[in-house]
Amino acid sequence: MNPVVPRVGIGTDVHAFAAPGSGRELWLAGLLWEGEVGLEGHSDADVVAHAACNAVLSAAGLGDLGQHFGTGRPQWAGASGVTLLTESCRIVREAGFEIGNVAVQVVGTRPKVGWRRSEAEALLSEVVGAPVSLGGATTDGLGFPGREEGIIGIATALVYPR
Repeated sequence: MNPVVPRVGIGTDVHAFAAPGSGRELWLAGLLWEGEVGLEGHSDADVVAHAACNAVLSAAGLGDLGQHFGTGRPQWAGASGVTLLTESCRIVREAGFEIGNVAVQVVGTRPKVGWRRSEAEALLSEVVGAPVSLGGATTDGLGFPGREEGIIGIATALVYPR
């Protein structure tokens, strides 16, 4: 009998802020952040959900977000990060894996994620069907996140074969 060996995946996603007045809403961790300028992207540009997608797909050895939902697939244009994460998790489970957990770090100056952490973790955990943790970090003013030009999402995921 072969032991069940877990697999770990890493995922990232980066999007620039849209121009003020563009009408783009900020969706982050599946939540609408009222009063914040949104991010540019093919879909809703939710860097938290997108990084989580990349992490679970990577852990299962099933490619990445672009392969499954990229710009060459117009049916996914404007899709919510939650929709893409739901579909990514379905693909992973269909390939014979279960998801153990996902951890996501948001890197940027705004918005401050701490005050909505519990809400985001509850929503994403329901979507993934496994615990999801969310953290935030700044860059002490360095780089494009420090200049408030965009946000980075970095995720890890643990999956294991059924």
